[in-house]
Amino acid sequence: MTLPQHPNPWQTISTRETYANPWIRVREDQVLKPTGGPGIYGVVEYKNIAVGVIPVDDAGHTWLVGQWRYCHGRYEWEIPEGGCPAGESPAEAARRELLEETGIVATTIEPLLSGIQLSNSTSNEVCDIFIATGLTHTEAQPEDTEQLEVLRLPLSEAIQMARDGRIRDSVSVLALLAVAGVGDVALRRRLLLAA
Repeated sequence: MTLPQHPNPWQTISTRETYANPWIRVREDQVLKPTGGPGIYGVVEYKNIAVGVIPVDDAGHTWLVGQWRYCHGRYEWEIPEGGCPAGESPAEAARRELLEETGIVATTIEPLLSGIQLSNSTSNEVCDIFIATGLTHTEAQPEDTEQLEVLRLPLSEAIQMARDGRIRDSVSVLALLAVAGVGDVALRRRLLLAA
């Protein structure tokens, strides 16, 4: 089914950058709203795209990464994830993040979801999510902003954690629930999920 598309009802009058750093740019637009009245719209533009990766070993286990999330002021468990700068493919960024955060090297990276809009009312941030298999282990290489704990557990348990709220990170929840709903029987068997 093709979803209906509509023309843009917003008109941008002017744009002003209010803040920028190496990762984001914040702008405030003077706009005419869909009703025709004047207004402002704040937008956070991300300079990288986000990537997430679910590593799955031959025993049907995956890895989560635990870390303190500054913005929310709490410790969170997530799939390995990070940023993909210009010039790097999302698949290569997923490989790099997997290695940096867990010390895992994957021989196969397969796309699961792409172009996911993470907060489309206030930002342009998008995310690509992958499944990694054919895993070998080496030393993790976290960035200096990361103090990480790595946990190996059955993929089915990680999926349950996404369902019951123990995992709250949106990329992780989406990725794990997408894996749980994969209709590809061969892929489900490879991930040791019920077919």
